[in-house]
Amino acid sequence: MPQRLQEFATFFGLALSALLPLVNPLGSALMFVGLVGDAPPVVYRTLARRIAINTTLFFLAIQVVGTAVLKFFGISLPVVQVAGGLAIASMGWGLLTGNEAPGKQNVKEFDDHAFESLKKKSFYPFTFPLTAGPGSLVVTITLSAHTPAKGFFIDFAAHAGIMAAAVLLSVAVYFCYGYAPRLTARISKQTAEGITRVIAFVLLCIGVQIMWNGVELLLKAVLRS
Repeated sequence: MPQRLQEFATFFGLALSALLPLVNPLGSALMFVGLVGDAPPVVYRTLARRIAINTTLFFLAIQVVGTAVLKFFGISLPVVQVAGGLAIASMGWGLLTGNEAPGKQNVKEFDDHAFESLKKKSFYPFTFPLTAGPGSLVVTITLSAHTPAKGFFIDFAAHAGIMAAAVLLSVAVYFCYGYAPRLTARISKQTAEGITRVIAFVLLCIGVQIMWNGVELLLKAVLRS
């Protein structure tokens, strides 16, 4: 097997196995339903398309300028984890303590204003941090930093493998998010509300865990100094 193809396959497998549990299209789709609420199918598909494109561009931007941007502003990866975890925890807390899920309303009453309001959220918080969060950012930067420095084409093949995995996950995100209402179509309103609260609590816990991982790394750095 040519080395370029081998590096592509290696980094594709590494990226897919590392990012799949972090992006978790199916699990994130349930949280997405809780955040969007009772919107028409066309709204879900439109948002899903935007989020899938944003997710692809997000991973591409991380590979191209992610490390440089963090270095320019003097931001370490643990700090990114703390800040990203705080954002996720805040989103989960808001969903947990709210009277109902954001965007929750009767489908018949769904108007252009509500649609525009949701579209403005297509990057934050629907793409980042819900779909591609700080964990995905850290993994992508780490993988990009470990691509082999054996020439332009071999290095490009490794980065292409990472992007291919990101594109595949973005496609999965589109289908899971776009058709997410079908997952809860036969669930009663009370059951859906209960599921939303549980998902909100899980989202809160995920945020706290990501924050703690960042704090733990910062504390270790302080103790070593």
